[in-house]
Amino acid sequence: MRLPRRPRLLLPVAIALVAIVALFFLFSGIYTDYLWFDSVDYTSVFSGVLLTEIVLFLIGAVLMVGIVGGNMLLAYRTRPMFGPAVFGGGSGADRYRMALDPHRKLIFIVGMGMLALFAGSSFAGEWQTWLEFANGATVGKTDPLFGLDVSFFMFDYPFIRMVLNFLFTAVIISIVLAAITHYLYGGFRLQSPGVHASRAARVHLSVLLGVFVLLKAVAYWVDRYGLVFSDRGYVDGASYTDVNAVLPAKTILAIIALICAVLFFAGVVRPGGMLPGVSFGLLVLSAVLIGGVYPALVEQFQVKPNQQLKEAAYIDRNIKATREAYGVDDAEILQYSAESDPAKVKTDGDASVSGVRLLDPALVSSTFDQTQRIRGFYGFSDQLDVDRYKDASGKLVDHVVGVRELLNSPDGPGNWINQALVYTHGYGIVAAPGNEVDPGGLPAYDAKDMPVTGPLAGSTGLKESRVYFGEINSSEYVIAGGDPSRPQELDYPDTGGTGQKNTTYAGKGGVPVGSFVNRLVYAAKYGEKNILLSGDINDHSKILYERNPRDRVQKVAPFLTLDGNPYPAVVNGRVTWIIDGYTTSNEYPYSQSESLGDMTRDTAVDRRVVAQQPQDKINYIRNSVKATVDAYDGTVTLYAWDDKDPVLRTWSKAFPGILQPVSKMSPDLLSHVRYPEDLFKVQRYTLSRYHITNASAFYNGQDFWNVPSDPSQGNQSIKQPPYYLTATMPVQDAKPSFSLTTTFVPKEGPNLAAFMAAGSTWGQDYGKLRILRMPSNTAIPGPGQAQNNFQNKFSGELGPLGLGNANVRYGNLLTLPYAGGLIYIEPVYVQTKAGTGQEPYPILRRVLVAFGNKVGSGDKLEDALAQVFSETQQNTQPNQQQPQQTQPNQQTSALAQAITTAQKAYQDAQNALKASPPDWDAYGKAQKRLDDALKALQGMGSQVPATTTTPAPTGTPAPTATPSSSASPSPSSTPTGSASASPQGGT
Repeated sequence: MRLPRRPRLLLPVAIALVAIVALFFLFSGIYTDYLWFDSVDYTSVFSGVLLTEIVLFLIGAVLMVGIVGGNMLLAYRTRPMFGPAVFGGGSGADRYRMALDPHRKLIFIVGMGMLALFAGSSFAGEWQTWLEFANGATVGKTDPLFGLDVSFFMFDYPFIRMVLNFLFTAVIISIVLAAITHYLYGGFRLQSPGVHASRAARVHLSVLLGVFVLLKAVAYWVDRYGLVFSDRGYVDGASYTDVNAVLPAKTILAIIALICAVLFFAGVVRPGGMLPGVSFGLLVLSAVLIGGVYPALVEQFQVKPNQQLKEAAYIDRNIKATREAYGVDDAEILQYSAESDPAKVKTDGDASVSGVRLLDPALVSSTFDQTQRIRGFYGFSDQLDVDRYKDASGKLVDHVVGVRELLNSPDGPGNWINQALVYTHGYGIVAAPGNEVDPGGLPAYDAKDMPVTGPLAGSTGLKESRVYFGEINSSEYVIAGGDPSRPQELDYPDTGGTGQKNTTYAGKGGVPVGSFVNRLVYAAKYGEKNILLSGDINDHSKILYERNPRDRVQKVAPFLTLDGNPYPAVVNGRVTWIIDGYTTSNEYPYSQSESLGDMTRDTAVDRRVVAQQPQDKINYIRNSVKATVDAYDGTVTLYAWDDKDPVLRTWSKAFPGILQPVSKMSPDLLSHVRYPEDLFKVQRYTLSRYHITNASAFYNGQDFWNVPSDPSQGNQSIKQPPYYLTATMPVQDAKPSFSLTTTFVPKEGPNLAAFMAAGSTWGQDYGKLRILRMPSNTAIPGPGQAQNNFQNKFSGELGPLGLGNANVRYGNLLTLPYAGGLIYIEPVYVQTKAGTGQEPYPILRRVLVAFGNKVGSGDKLEDALAQVFSETQQNTQPNQQQPQQTQPNQQTSALAQAITTAQKAYQDAQNALKASPPDWDAYGKAQKRLDDALKALQGMGSQVPATTTTPAPTGTPAPTATPSSSASPSPSSTPTGSASASPQGGT
């Protein structure tokens, strides 16, 4: 049935319109990508990747269509002249041929088009493999099995495998489609008692099968080199069976496959199916017997009964390669005769813990939020960062740092003008010394408010506080700039006039959207007509997108794996994001392959306060790049931190000019460089086993370590994160140094096995891994045991801190060398439960210290240290127990009075918080009275009779003599009652 004339004319017009619209959106995506790369001066990356993908797409499409389409055309052109009659009559294929033959050209064109699209896309997706092959740098180390440079396995071998896989796919598809074509057009028939084929069909298919087997011979030969990645043995890399059975088997199979290919080619001149049948049977039989059965017999009867002896040499290769590939081969292991008895150590002159960081960046984020966000549409990251800045005396002090970023516009996403044009940026950096708090237990900010004030703002020369590019982005894009004579972007709240200070963006970052074309393509990109129609957008306007620092660096350096935790710093007077970039590979011979996501998973990752790494397997990693992103204008700068890394040198050849040398880094920037967290996590995971360098000891595994579970997470088995802090390692001429630290426990047992630190201050010690190995004959408590000792010892003291609806929250449990041993320091916070008109946040109330099994508690670190190391207290403590037996009634009365005082002070503090605005002066005074009351309670704690317990607090504070376990919880791993522990962790 023919369509009427008008619909027949409209159909091609409709198809053309759809095609035009599709092409326009495709063009918009590519063009806006180009504009973005041009705005950050990395067009070489855009053009390099795009050109490589286009060329590979065309090569893959042309090769696939040429091989497959050529064979189909050959099969069609060599069809029998008399068609089905050649073999005496028709067959079931005749009706299919009759149905398809009238449309064969259309079917062929559409089929080849789809094949070209899939093949080209697949080949283009391997652009990184091609660029590494084409630009591969030499490593300078040879593998112990083949004597080839390691670069062959890292850059050449993956490309060879990719080409072989492509050719295998093309030949298999050619065999299938050529056979179908021959069948449809009478080239062969499936008839009893056998297959009847024309000479042309037999020759064609024999050649294709011969080519397939020839490729198989090449693949067997190339597979020999893949044995360096084998996981057959006790560890990764070629094992005894691989070297002595699989390697010769692969060589023999390659020769047999070559012979079989010749036999298939011989079928071209010799009719009959004997030669192809013999060659196919020989290939299958040899693959089963030589490639499968023989290695299995060697493994079962030679290796398994004597695995330790047989595999020793190959385990040794794996140990050396793994330590090199993960950058831990120069880790220094020190035997540390740690003392566990505080009575036997002298602390005179050891001030290495005096400046230790007490603020937990994961806990005090909500404190920063409540005290420094100023307005509800600002906020801070869920986990703050740790950096170091100089104090008034010029001494470097660990700081907890956060950036005040824009969460959203006050009226939500419905108002496009507010969301895109007015509320465009955050404002200011907030910082507090990590080793002190104010009298109310709040951070003692030295950079705060809007505009930023405080000593740190002056000492760093902060001159640009606006944050257009940050980790928190409520909108996909903003349009900044506009008319400088009529600023409309909210800069910060102001007390006078309109209640706000406005500004106009003047940074060099962003894409200009003054032209009609640019507005049109961005309106198409974001599906927002206002971009095209708004009168507030003019020649000065710029659209800012991809504003997350990590996303920006990933886009300009797609060959890097980025650290999950970018951090801000004030560099040369500007807020600057610093991101660590890694080059990774899974093709380092003999190195142990592990999941990057598994190696870096810990409390911070589980709580989603830092980005999770992919589950990709790697066996090589380097911190090769330090990247910075300017928080105001989004400028991205990549520095070649490790210019000896062969992977980085390869990518530097592929994209010349995008990396700056380290010599270009300013001294101010270098002072804020720190050792990257994810690399450290990977290295501690590796060193938990590969600190052992003896193959026999490694095989036995009795000295393997584990990263301890985070004790603040209760019963959850999640690895403790590493912590940045200033520590002094017990080595000659050691000085306090900003370090990234972690602990190890034995594979079976809770005691401390080792302590590891990486120098994080730029200079001679940067990146130096030192491990303090604990003595095997002395039990040093591990983090879990220290936490248990804290909670058992001070559950009664911490219980009153949770008066009313408050919770006790444990901060990061820090470990560091001190006085010839290891000391644990943990801050304890109090946080009220959420209620009407208030949002709770934690306040530092206690510091706990443990050395060996001796623990102490105090309002300040010095007080807790004095409890642990003071001999006076140790001598007088037994005498303090006498009054408990003679004056129980007086003690109970005094205790009740102290609780009443504490409850009253707590209620006054809450009333001060509920005031609008909060009365911080009254709050601080109430906290001081609460502090005095709690000290009194602490002094009475050791005098209370064993049968007497602290009265339970109620909704309306009032003393009562009724014993209750809620106010004085029984010792347990997690305090009960009102003093409930809240899971936390941080870095």
